[in-house]
Amino acid sequence: MSFDAIVIGSGMSGGFAAKELCERGLKVLVLERGKKIDPATDYTDHLMPWEFPLNNRVPEEEVARDYPVQSQCYAFSQATKQYWPKDSEQPYSTPDGKPFSWIRGDHLGGRSVMWGRQSYRLSEIDLSANARDGHGVDWPIRYADLAPWYDHVETFIGVAGSNEGLEQLPDGKFLPAFELNDAEKQFKAAVEGTFPGRKVISGRTANLSVAQPQHEELGRTSCQNRSICERGCRFGAMHSSLTASLPAAERTGNLTIVTDAIVHSLVHDPKTGRITAVKVIDAKTNEGRTYAAKIFFLNASTIGTAQILLNSASEANPRGLANGSDQVGRNLMDHLYGLATVAMFPGPQDSYYKGRRPTGLYIPRFRNVTEEADGYVRGYGYQGGISRAGWKQGAMTPGAVGADIRQKASQLGPWMGFIAGFGEVLPNPDNRVTLHATRKDKWGIPIPHIEYAIGKNEQTMIKQILADGKAMLEAAGGKVVAQADAAATPGLGIHEMGTARMGRDPKTSVLNGFNQAHEVPNLFVTDGAAMTSSGCQNPSLTYMALSARAAHHAVEFLKSGKL
Repeated sequence: MSFDAIVIGSGMSGGFAAKELCERGLKVLVLERGKKIDPATDYTDHLMPWEFPLNNRVPEEEVARDYPVQSQCYAFSQATKQYWPKDSEQPYSTPDGKPFSWIRGDHLGGRSVMWGRQSYRLSEIDLSANARDGHGVDWPIRYADLAPWYDHVETFIGVAGSNEGLEQLPDGKFLPAFELNDAEKQFKAAVEGTFPGRKVISGRTANLSVAQPQHEELGRTSCQNRSICERGCRFGAMHSSLTASLPAAERTGNLTIVTDAIVHSLVHDPKTGRITAVKVIDAKTNEGRTYAAKIFFLNASTIGTAQILLNSASEANPRGLANGSDQVGRNLMDHLYGLATVAMFPGPQDSYYKGRRPTGLYIPRFRNVTEEADGYVRGYGYQGGISRAGWKQGAMTPGAVGADIRQKASQLGPWMGFIAGFGEVLPNPDNRVTLHATRKDKWGIPIPHIEYAIGKNEQTMIKQILADGKAMLEAAGGKVVAQADAAATPGLGIHEMGTARMGRDPKTSVLNGFNQAHEVPNLFVTDGAAMTSSGCQNPSLTYMALSARAAHHAVEFLKSGKL
């Protein structure tokens, strides 16, 4: 069977690229290295807590043996264990003393099944930052280029949020926002009253607060406010490739999916300068095969995409495919993460809330926007929330029985607030992915070697993130009881990006303004690898907008004979 397009990867960006290409009439093959899963049979959101062994915990010996990295993710548990690769079977390497936690999915739909769903646009401030302060290279696009594609993506996936009129966090096509609880409203009033340049808003999330007809057509319905989204949502209330993008592609009749397909490399014809095929190894049988097409979208995730391009080296491309600039694998970024401040909060004692909302509060960036920063460029936002300890703590008290349990279970605990900063990391060519010189995986492919360290700008920013977090909670009357003293291990932000960056000059970048490889015109990269800078916002919405935009232009180029 012949294909017009091949998409490598079925996650957030790959699923969306496939949808867009199929809807524009192309015959599309999606290659996924992980296993096939079906929401109807493989999601675990319908199971009760007592139906999971060991109170939903994975045994320590199993974690140590098979999941030492994946288990560091907050979403890892007995309920989700089947979604993650075994680190023992799919290794990578890092230098001694410089850890990087690469969190991955190992199934159809990739990390879109377990993602945190926070969905924010980059702003003009973000897309012009490199040109303004001289770090990295200039983006070849600006906000006006992405704005209609953000509209397009938000309308399809469904993003609940509020329009705020902020320059640093553009408004969008939103469903009704999930309402802040009474304590969060109290915090909002205190912060905005004390710090006039700061805002506290409901987190913008890809959960259907109110499903619209275009969502219901795909079998999706409104959020049930259970907040167990990382198990997969059978209601389709959260956006994922499995319940939205890929079903939309399938209904066109133009989609073919092959799972357990480990992409070895891309086959390049030096005479035409184009890719002709993809070499694949069957994950189960180790059988090799190739698939041919006219255009190729590489969406294997930031590190996986770099690995494939580097492993596609040939006599004509000794440093790897599309790597005349020597930028493939370089400029790896992941947001500063884990910088949390926790406080007891004097919230209203006669108030509680209903359900478990799938998002919290968000404080958009204010440093180097409405307030100056001391000694660093760029900025950060905060995610968090304020919740009240419930009845369970009383019932779980050792020795409590009978009437004692009833009495304790009728008493609500205190309000607890936390806010955690997500800080921008600057592009740095020394933070990079290469291929290990001697080690290979079980399919004979060189494993990725990841070298990464945060710089002076980030170290200075960390101190300010923690100071501002403490100041805001205390200004609202909170008593700080815990605070991080350092950022989490790089990679745990799960926002890795930058290894095949967009740019204006082929000498210093891999992709042009259409996410098209400068040196390989029928190759498009629209996952996190394409990012030229990181901003401080969660990036998945931008990956999908870039994918939709690139797919549109790829089809136009194909129709016009340019490809």
